[in-house]
Amino acid sequence: MTRHAGVPPEALSHEERLDRLGRVAVEVGLGLKAGQELVITASLDALPLVRRITEHAYKAGATLVTTLFSDEEATLMRFRNAADSSFDTASGWLYEGMANAFKGGAARLAIAGENPSLLAHEDPEKVSRANRARSKAYMPALSLIAGFDINWTIVSYASPAWAKAMFPDDPEDIAVAKLWHAIFSASRVDTPDPVAAWEAHNEELNKRTALLNDKRYAALRFRGPGTDLTVGLADEHEWAGGASVAKNGVVCNANIPTEEVFTTPHKLRVSGHVASTKPLSYQGTLIKDIRVRFEEGRIVEAHAASGLDVLAKVLDTDEGSRRLGEVALVPHSSPISKSGLLFFNTLYDENAASHIALGQSYSKCFVNGADLSPEQLAARGANSSLIHIDWMIGSGEVDVDGLRADGSAEPVMRQGEWA
Repeated sequence: MTRHAGVPPEALSHEERLDRLGRVAVEVGLGLKAGQELVITASLDALPLVRRITEHAYKAGATLVTTLFSDEEATLMRFRNAADSSFDTASGWLYEGMANAFKGGAARLAIAGENPSLLAHEDPEKVSRANRARSKAYMPALSLIAGFDINWTIVSYASPAWAKAMFPDDPEDIAVAKLWHAIFSASRVDTPDPVAAWEAHNEELNKRTALLNDKRYAALRFRGPGTDLTVGLADEHEWAGGASVAKNGVVCNANIPTEEVFTTPHKLRVSGHVASTKPLSYQGTLIKDIRVRFEEGRIVEAHAASGLDVLAKVLDTDEGSRRLGEVALVPHSSPISKSGLLFFNTLYDENAASHIALGQSYSKCFVNGADLSPEQLAARGANSSLIHIDWMIGSGEVDVDGLRADGSAEPVMRQGEWA
């Protein structure tokens, strides 16, 4: 029985919807178990949602909830006042502590909602250096998250800055209300029973992954305006989507919302050219009209109508940053796509279109991936990198074929919809 059982969704107050989102985050996103600790990361803006999640976590039996808050104003103070050497420094001690918490059985929840333009006017070189330092320091914790050693999830909070970025012509209160409506809708909060709605959605995603796993395609071929890309799939890859079982045995939904099914490309078997179908919002820069060319799995040529300097720095992060770590299929008719909104937030925008991700692979996207060493994963084609950045390549004009090992092909998607 839910706290608001019997109340029509349209009759719920904002606070009741926020409470529902907190419940979805804990019960669906994390699948939190009694006796687990929970580590939350959030901005100060997200405090109301943090409190709702904390309440539901303790009701689910959490032993301790610890929240690490960030402050965007403090971030700007660093870029505008810190010594140049500061930007090669990161809080390694903090991430080591988070890794120790995860090794001890803690779950992890991140609340997204940052100002997408926060660093738009800061020195891109300093931004790049700070990101690289943070990524290196974060690896002890990130490897446990990316490897699904723990149950984890990401949800969102409608901060005023994010809302104004999406709805610049509206007063702030109207913009925030519009963004909250979009978040609640995409997160299935505006349904009679959100947890039941997620169970049904996960079942549909699991059917799709089972079908693709039965097909055992050797590659996918994307064709559309500006795109003719063949993405070879890793040896013994496995498709995933919706709810997953972490290595600790807990069933979780890593992304709230999610509309994708995804797997691992082979880092050496991607070829052709591809054009983005939506802008990529990255560290305060909107990178528009990305066009890249792959040879033997590596990006050898890159263009963008805007933000090319930032894209170039991303591609030069490390050896794996020019190779793919993920390929995902999303129907053009997904609820997020049908909203017609550009969220400037990868958690949402990646669920509006099929996409690829530069950088780190997920071990969960291999048969028996939880039991494989990094060396064994690499031998099967997994990529390794400090980054994992998704960008959208699907639309209502893009077709996808599944290519078998013998070279024969069959339709997977036509005009952005499942064939």
